[in-house]
Amino acid sequence: MPKPTLPAASPPAFVFDLGGVLLEWNPRRFFRPFFDGDPAALETFLTEIDFPNWNAQLDRGRPIAEAVAELSCRFPHYAAPLQAYHLRWAETVLGPIQPVVELLARLKQAGRPLFALSNWSAETFPLMRARYDFLAWFDRLVISGEIGLIKPEEDAFRLFLELIGRRADECLFIDDSEANIAAACRLGFQTLRFLSPEQLTAELAARGLLPPL
Repeated sequence: MPKPTLPAASPPAFVFDLGGVLLEWNPRRFFRPFFDGDPAALETFLTEIDFPNWNAQLDRGRPIAEAVAELSCRFPHYAAPLQAYHLRWAETVLGPIQPVVELLARLKQAGRPLFALSNWSAETFPLMRARYDFLAWFDRLVISGEIGLIKPEEDAFRLFLELIGRRADECLFIDDSEANIAAACRLGFQTLRFLSPEQLTAELAARGLLPPL
């Protein structure tokens, strides 16, 4: 008697990071004019204010005005770029990474489940929702500033799974951060580290996950 044919595995739910994968975020380019194009001065500024950790506080939900005021008091010589970051933050986003947006459209047209899990301030993300229509293609967007947790904290991933009602192994997590990918791997997600649109497309094709044109 022939063995019964097993049904093909269902495609995973696609979980995208946003900044660095679908949207080009470049704070260095924004701050550069405040330092007359001097790369050393720019890097000194970013190091002195500990920009990655300070920005992570915003992503976790800290009010931007409060964070800027506190740093401006500590570093009054940097008050101008800090205030500009608050008032003109939208200029730090240079635009969509168009090939990835086109890939997202293919996945959407094929009926794939689409989610986003992104570190982003709850204050600034509404500006992106209003600007980029493709953000409405997601079944759900989970934004760190709205949940009070940031990647690569494992609790952020656990809450994400609870919110979307899926298991980790049912999801393919796509992110440009090695630390975020490592955290997702530990929790059982399928993962794909984003390096370029071409690499992402090739890897999805190699896994049999790229819908036909």
